Amino acid sequence: MPLMTFDQAIADSAQFSKRHLLLGNGFSIACRADIFHYGSLFGQADFSAVPEVEAVFQSLGTEDFEVAIRALESASRILPAYVPTGAAAGAKMVQHAAALKEILVATIAGNHPNIPPDIPDDKFWACRRFLANFLAQDGQVFTLNYDLLLYWTLMHDDMPFDAPIPLATNDGFGNDEDEPDADYVVWQGETGAHNAKIHFLHGALHLFDSGTELKKYTWIRKGKPLVEQAREAINANAYPLFVAEGTSAQKKTKIRHNAYLYQGFKQLTANAVQGRHCFFIFGHSLAANDDHILVRLARGRFPKLYVGIYGDPTAPENRQIMSRASALAHQRHDRWPLDVSFYDAVSANVWGA
Repeated sequence: MPLMTFDQAIADSAQFSKRHLLLGNGFSIACRADIFHYGSLFGQADFSAVPEVEAVFQSLGTEDFEVAIRALESASRILPAYVPTGAAAGAKMVQHAAALKEILVATIAGNHPNIPPDIPDDKFWACRRFLANFLAQDGQVFTLNYDLLLYWTLMHDDMPFDAPIPLATNDGFGNDEDEPDADYVVWQGETGAHNAKIHFLHGALHLFDSGTELKKYTWIRKGKPLVEQAREAINANAYPLFVAEGTSAQKKTKIRHNAYLYQGFKQLTANAVQGRHCFFIFGHSLAANDDHILVRLARGRFPKLYVGIYGDPTAPENRQIMSRASALAHQRHDRWPLDVSFYDAVSANVWGA
């Protein structure tokens, strides 16, 4: 059975009151395949200078840099009370915690363009046209990616031709009441988040937890490359907020323990139970490690799901995606059946032809 084109899928979805978009890493790969083919920051990190820290991650059962860093720092303070001769080990833990911070910064920098001008303008403009199918039609965008490509695209509104493309860009962040002129904005909490249209379900590299609030560093206000922003924030004990755990259960646990992440999760769920909405998926393999998200779609009430397929639909990996999508439909309650259609991801021209 031939795939629909993206335009055909959009035309078909006109029967629904709203269409929403779920983005996977294929969204970023389609822009820069040379740098965005990675599963996680942990997997790309170079621990050769401090190989012992890999055992720290294993012992804690996590791939979360912040958890490992905080564990090392806490242990270094506690160790002298139990091991009087452990001063050297404590000092080594402090050194390794500092090394992990540098590894985190280096990994972020090594897997991401530094500044928006590193991406050609025509790619951003093409992406804005793609997003307009959702964000200019009162829909919402949910992304599982850590990178800044979506955020940079939403800020790149200087198209010099045609009519401007009005995209909803509210992501729940706004000025700090105490420091309205600060070079960052802060999450406005659950109340303000109800109007948000953009949701980073697994966090992102421009979101930093300072302990008392969640900050979003912006290119517009700071004008600094990503690596510089990350280094400054981490040195001030503000860590990038992202879900890097391996399994779906681990990811769900972290999401439930963070107000911002959990609010995005609830927004996905709230839209999934709307009987007149539809969802598009682009750039996601529907793999089991994201079942905490996919099960929300399976248990929803929206009647139509459009899934992007890249390349030959008969290829084993694409047949597997189609099978997983069909499995979501089979999980539905009989009262709320889910119809799944597949479209050619390339035809969406997300970043241009």
